[in-house]
Amino acid sequence: QVQLVESGGGLVQAGGSLRLSCAASRSINSIDVMGWYRQAPGKQRELVANIYTSSGRTNYADSVKGRFTISRDNAKNTVYLQMNSLKPEDTAVYYCNVIRIGRSYWGQGAQVTVSS
Repeated sequence: QVQLVESGGGLVQAGGSLRLSCAASRSINSIDVMGWYRQAPGKQRELVANIYTSSGRTNYADSVKGRFTISRDNAKNTVYLQMNSLKPEDTAVYYCNVIRIGRSYWGQGAQVTVSS
């Protein structure tokens, strides 16, 4: 079982920045993958970025490459999503996700709203 607590969402103007945090109740050593998904109203949830906790290898959606950075702090059992140059189309609920022994766990969601 993994509990995830997200923080850092909010309202920002286009071009601004936000950093999302997701703290896991288990050591990152026991988690295979940590990542971020987002879901805009009326749309399906999509992968934004993820990171393999052992290797540090990352993946990004094409729409956020060069603007978003995923990172993790193993000592804090936390994964971050640094979001720069935000655009209105980034507006969504952002969900933290971890995979452990083949099971997915989800955070509660953080609303990110980017005004034009």
